[in-house]
Amino acid sequence: MIERTIERLLFASRWLLAPIYLGLSLALITLCIKFFAELYHSLSHVLLLSESDVVLSLLSLVDLSLVASLIVMVMFSGYENFVSRIDLDGEGDKLGWLGKLDAGTLKLKVAASIVAISSIHLLRAFMAAEHTPNDKLMWFVIIHLTFVVSAVMLGVLDRMTAKSHRHSD
Repeated sequence: MIERTIERLLFASRWLLAPIYLGLSLALITLCIKFFAELYHSLSHVLLLSESDVVLSLLSLVDLSLVASLIVMVMFSGYENFVSRIDLDGEGDKLGWLGKLDAGTLKLKVAASIVAISSIHLLRAFMAAEHTPNDKLMWFVIIHLTFVVSAVMLGVLDRMTAKSHRHSD
């Protein structure tokens, strides 16, 4: 009886994650406000900016959109994997990947998104290379390569785990 009560309590505690995922939607609103502020700033100064400044501004917008997409992916798939199924039967809007991302796949997608975001930051740093010390640029590259190697290793480990599970079944 005690064991059963503890198991039910542990299982019910997954709902403690729901407010965290709801909080991510507030973070998404914050990112949306920042995106449109940056877009307004870019559009209002487009004739005064150099070509490289326009590209840097556009890279900032792409960076914000990638982070927003990452938040949506973590919010929905995390909720569905760890809290409860999202039941949208009969409604027109449905995300094609919803229900297809398990925790391992989500981890790989997050790692790939981090590499993409890091790539944009690295590109922005190189576009402003004349204002950035060489040692700082070197650290940007090292950090980016660390993200790349980590993402590749996650993929390799995931593939090895999938193969070992397939052989044991």
